Amino acid sequence: MIRIGIDLGGTKIEAIALDQDGMELARQRVPTPRDSYQNVVEAITGIVLALESELNERALVGVGMPGSISPRTGLIRNSNLQIMNGKPFDRDLLKALNREVRVENDANCFAVSEASDGAGADSRVVFGAILGTGCGGGIAVDGRIIGGFNGIGGEWGHSPLPWLQEGEWPAPECYCGKRGCQELYISGTGFRRDYMLQATQELSGGEIARQALAGEPVAKAAFERYVDRLARSLAVVINMLDPDVIIFGGGMSNVTALYDLVPPLLSKYAFSDGVSTPVRRAKHGDSSGVRGAAWLWSLEDLRQAA
Repeated sequence: MIRIGIDLGGTKIEAIALDQDGMELARQRVPTPRDSYQNVVEAITGIVLALESELNERALVGVGMPGSISPRTGLIRNSNLQIMNGKPFDRDLLKALNREVRVENDANCFAVSEASDGAGADSRVVFGAILGTGCGGGIAVDGRIIGGFNGIGGEWGHSPLPWLQEGEWPAPECYCGKRGCQELYISGTGFRRDYMLQATQELSGGEIARQALAGEPVAKAAFERYVDRLARSLAVVINMLDPDVIIFGGGMSNVTALYDLVPPLLSKYAFSDGVSTPVRRAKHGDSSGVRGAAWLWSLEDLRQAA
């Protein structure tokens, strides 16, 4: 029996097939249909059936997506792929594929991937932080997602930036309707936005970081603010969860200077006499989400399904 993981993103749907040892067997990618919800369901159904045909084997299927399923209504909520909100996604996939499909938040999939066979495989409690277009978080304990009673465990990006400093108030408004969410500051989008408040040109997060490390004053100031804000945000995670490891994903995870600059600042803000929590880059990079969707099915699930 094989596992197929699906990563549903705003621009692409990526699928990967893994064997029982986590080895990649096949991979496919198609554009995300943004015109209708039904087209998304059909695209996922098509990519699953295509992989099964290629491998000549029926699979257990997991899907990672922005947003989550409400335990109250069973419907998708909080997805920035707006056509998904309010839809019974897992039930519609069950009908389309004639089997149970496990659906989870994409940051949770990222965390379970890195906890299973990634940068957190040697750790019991893993916090995964996605620093990309948005800012997401996921928690895995003993290789299992901790989704929480309300299904919002790890929703780190929509907590307020802690210990506000000069120039951080009044806080900007977030698309969620509140002000001052961490996502506005420590996502890649937030980093670029902060830089543009003082700069005359628009640059990628990676280029701003490169200019900062080369000493360009505006970029250097923006990067220093970013590092400090990221450390403050992670200190709250340490105060509440005290994970064995913190793992970065998303575009900003490729800024290697973060792994030297952020850890020393954690002790400044966490409620402790010192912090030694390792901060690591995701082992599987951009593939962590799709691999984590496949890992929603355990080896025991595979044995029972065989």
